[in-house]
Amino acid sequence: MASRTAPVRLDPVTGKKIPPPVSPKPLRMTATRLSKSSVANPPPAPLKPSGGLKSAEEELDALTDLLVKNLENSSDPDFFGICSKCGHKVSGEGDGCNAMDKLFHIKCFTCDKCGCQLTGKVFYKVDDQVLCEKDYMATLEKCWDCNKYIIDRILRATGKCFHPDCFKCEVCYRKLDGVQFTVDNFNKVHCIEDYYRKYSPRCASCNQLIIPDEGQDETVRIVSMNKDFHVKCYICEDCNAPLSSEKGGSGCYPLDGHLLCQDCNAKRVQILTAELDSTPQRPLTTEL
Repeated sequence: MASRTAPVRLDPVTGKKIPPPVSPKPLRMTATRLSKSSVANPPPAPLKPSGGLKSAEEELDALTDLLVKNLENSSDPDFFGICSKCGHKVSGEGDGCNAMDKLFHIKCFTCDKCGCQLTGKVFYKVDDQVLCEKDYMATLEKCWDCNKYIIDRILRATGKCFHPDCFKCEVCYRKLDGVQFTVDNFNKVHCIEDYYRKYSPRCASCNQLIIPDEGQDETVRIVSMNKDFHVKCYICEDCNAPLSSEKGGSGCYPLDGHLLCQDCNAKRVQILTAELDSTPQRPLTTEL
């Protein structure tokens, strides 16, 4: 059985593929103060690979040093562990805090940008930086429509950033998250339906909009006698034969504003000629 794949949406302005909205928001965390109810001597967190900044030997030496410090102070009832930032011991409940599964002095666990202490406050880890909520918010992009920070999901389209709920058709205000859209000559964003209603011509035969079929991006419009037609509507008015070459037609031979094939045109011409020949001529008169 053939599988159906979702159509790829391209930005009409940039020509690039439009990805689904992504979340810019990292995990929201808080640092908690130490207490006697917590584990008195928590095992040191395993050192993670440092992305090539340290060799395996250096990481092993650092881990060994941390284990030695923990063992040396294991008999101290006020010892909680080694600070992950300064490498000195944390003694007493009011001296340290737990954050990101690590132990810190309260004075050591600070925002990497403004330096404020983060114990008991909301913080975020962004690109290996620990930021307070205020400094984290300053890193966010603003929505082009409402000018507010985009916290949850960010949608990029027409070279701009939006909340998914703010990216709408500028005519019917339909949300365009996941919906096909286009941009007119005035850089206004439209859903495809409203764009067609506003700019597509109507067929002179059926009076319906000439728009692409579902799932298609283009359609064919036939212009004849300064009028627009669907290909399927471009037929002889007498015999319904198709006139478009795309439908196997031999062309249009209009007569008195009517769409006709060559044969029907000839028949009408013969009838009109016969009617003219049978009409008696009026005698010439002279007014006195």
